[in-house]
Amino acid sequence: MATMTAPSPSLARPMPIAAPAAWKPHHNPWAIALTVTLATFMEVLDTSIANVALPHIAGTLGASSEEATWVLTSYLVSSAIVLPISGWLSNRFGRKRFYMVCVALFTICSFLCGIANTLPLLIVARILQGAGGGGLAPSEQAILADTFPIEKRGQAFAVYGMAVVVAPAIGPTLGGWITDNFNWHWIFFINIPIGLISLYLSNRMVEDPPHLKERMEQAKHLKIDFLGLGLVAVGVGCLEFTLDKGQEKDWFGDPMIRTFAILAAATLIFFTWWEWHHPDPIVDLKLLKNRNFGTAVFLQLILGMVLFGSTVLIPQYLQGLLGYTAERAGMVLSPAGFVMMIMMFVAGRSLGKFDPRLMVCLGYLVTAIGIYNLTRLDLNTAFGTVTLWRMLQVIGLAFIFIPISTLNYVGVPASKTNQISSLSNFARNLGGSAGTALLTTYLARNSQVQQVALSANVVRGSVPYNLYMDRMKEMLMSQGMSAASASQMALGQAYQEMLRQASMLSYKNAFAILACTIFLLTPLPFIMRLPTKAAKPDPEAMGGH
Repeated sequence: MATMTAPSPSLARPMPIAAPAAWKPHHNPWAIALTVTLATFMEVLDTSIANVALPHIAGTLGASSEEATWVLTSYLVSSAIVLPISGWLSNRFGRKRFYMVCVALFTICSFLCGIANTLPLLIVARILQGAGGGGLAPSEQAILADTFPIEKRGQAFAVYGMAVVVAPAIGPTLGGWITDNFNWHWIFFINIPIGLISLYLSNRMVEDPPHLKERMEQAKHLKIDFLGLGLVAVGVGCLEFTLDKGQEKDWFGDPMIRTFAILAAATLIFFTWWEWHHPDPIVDLKLLKNRNFGTAVFLQLILGMVLFGSTVLIPQYLQGLLGYTAERAGMVLSPAGFVMMIMMFVAGRSLGKFDPRLMVCLGYLVTAIGIYNLTRLDLNTAFGTVTLWRMLQVIGLAFIFIPISTLNYVGVPASKTNQISSLSNFARNLGGSAGTALLTTYLARNSQVQQVALSANVVRGSVPYNLYMDRMKEMLMSQGMSAASASQMALGQAYQEMLRQASMLSYKNAFAILACTIFLLTPLPFIMRLPTKAAKPDPEAMGGH
């Protein structure tokens, strides 16, 4: 009995079931955290930088604006396909090896993107770059979960959160500055030195824990689920294409979008059934039966909608209605990025001292209030005011992201760490794509509704309308314009002002809907279980495989 409870070191070493509990990385965990964050930060930053550079890319390569959007779509589709299968690939080929291949592929393809002189070549390079980039964030999260003990995971995920939450906020500013002062090629070239440093450090510091090596050995004797791989590639690819191009093509009014949507739905339904019954699934969907993980995946989906949706809406509002340049619009978002960096560390340090579910609840509440505050935006809002409101809006995000990322792993075997990371990252990215698509569609449709409502007031009998027209005509005639020309010009100005106000009202409504949706989710975190106090090395998570 004594030998079972306190085995000697010589006996404990060859026992695979005890290895995960005793395993510690050879290098400083914080050095490993910074190493893996480097590449993920580079990948997420590159995604938001490319958005700003699209007009420059289109002009240089002689492409239309619609054709240039394939630079983004191709990357998003490729990345979305790799995200859900990255856990399986890590188990199959080794996480360190898979991670380093992703970094190398992303870096090499960044160089190919930078030297591309035709749009087709750039799109092919972006597809390959997306394949590499898709595996970085899930691999990093899984590495951190295995490297740090449970009580320090919150602080570790604060570093990870900097990559996936802060990078989109500072990307537009950096992208605008690079494209204005150099050219768009450099938004890809800046990845090369970072990628090479990341490769060198990863090779030196990152290592696979024993339970993962054991899992990799077991995987060698299992048949590859080629059908599952094909289904997830087609299903996720078609879904991402539908979300990205839906509004541009008028959704189901376009036969191509209808075809891709039906194909996505049919393929993903069959994929779910196939993977559920497969002995060695590509994506372990049965993990969603775990109360914590199932809830966390849903919350990550909503977090993606909030994070990416608001990051898209605010620059669009500033550029479309207030006439900001891309760089100046990015400058509104950047201070919020630094606020998030500070709050990430605050949330990480607070995690062990407070109920993480309460932190998520309060995080959603603060975020809902912050987004609802954005409904006060108008056509005369000052730069400083928008910047401050954006900073207030992101304060709660860290208190959502870090506790959810930590609660993900409660009661789940250590052998499933890779699958958990890939599924949660996929949920957040899918939420981002869906949120952006839905909000963009809502803005376009609601703007038309607002135009109809406002146009009811633009009649000759309306006193405010007549006063506006008289003032405009007087101003134009004072500049030397004839009465007839001034009347026509004033009419055009009135119409443009109505369009701007209709668009402004649709943005206000979009922010209000987003805020209400988030507020309704505040009780949901309490469905999740707390990690048990006794689980310092978490026997369930460590020995459950």
